Amino acid sequence: MKYTWSSATHVGLVRESNQDCVAPEHDGATDEILIAAVADGMGGAAAGDVASRVALAAAIAPTPEEQPDPAARVRTGNEAVLKAEAEDRTRRGMGTTLTLGMFHPDGHLDVGHVGDSRMYLFRDGTLTQVTDDHSFVGELVRAGKLNPTEAMQHPRRNIVTRVLGTPGLQVDSVELHLHSGDRVLICSDGLTDMVTRGGIEAILADTTTVTDAAWGLVEAANRAGGVDNTTVVVVDADQ
Repeated sequence: MKYTWSSATHVGLVRESNQDCVAPEHDGATDEILIAAVADGMGGAAAGDVASRVALAAAIAPTPEEQPDPAARVRTGNEAVLKAEAEDRTRRGMGTTLTLGMFHPDGHLDVGHVGDSRMYLFRDGTLTQVTDDHSFVGELVRAGKLNPTEAMQHPRRNIVTRVLGTPGLQVDSVELHLHSGDRVLICSDGLTDMVTRGGIEAILADTTTVTDAAWGLVEAANRAGGVDNTTVVVVDADQ
């Protein structure tokens, strides 16, 4: 399987700084292992920026031995955030989401996930959310007490219930087998709070290149108000 990807990030129209972090930072293609991830930091002052940057750098770092699975990589990112916090108490309480996918040459996609950033699979014209939101409204949606449209407008939609920067962190793992023609999206909630599922699906369907898809999604979030940082990675799988 060959993977072609594009990443895009934007501060938005309201925030003064971008506390999201993305990997890879540049567009590209490979028929080897690809690691793609989005982290959305939170915390006072510059702490959110520190949390996302430190976590992502640790999670994607090369290892001399066999490739760790994505959940192990997320746990490594968590340890890095805890260490950075301990070294500077002004960063106390900082945290970050992290959604990380490891794309293998045989088409397997392994995912490690914590927080309310998301991974989607776009296959045969249909968009499916791969990850669960670790958030107050995400739990209500899974319990059938809110629908996704109501969740987008809920006053407590930004309350995240699980983040890196937490001792003993539980990490979700997901495994998929990709088909040729699949398109995978990893994104921060700056996209999903602004653009409906149908809107995301339409952009992924109507754009030919991963670059057009990635920047089309960011531009859609900004057109809708851009109240948060928006970060995406779009990955196409082809034989």
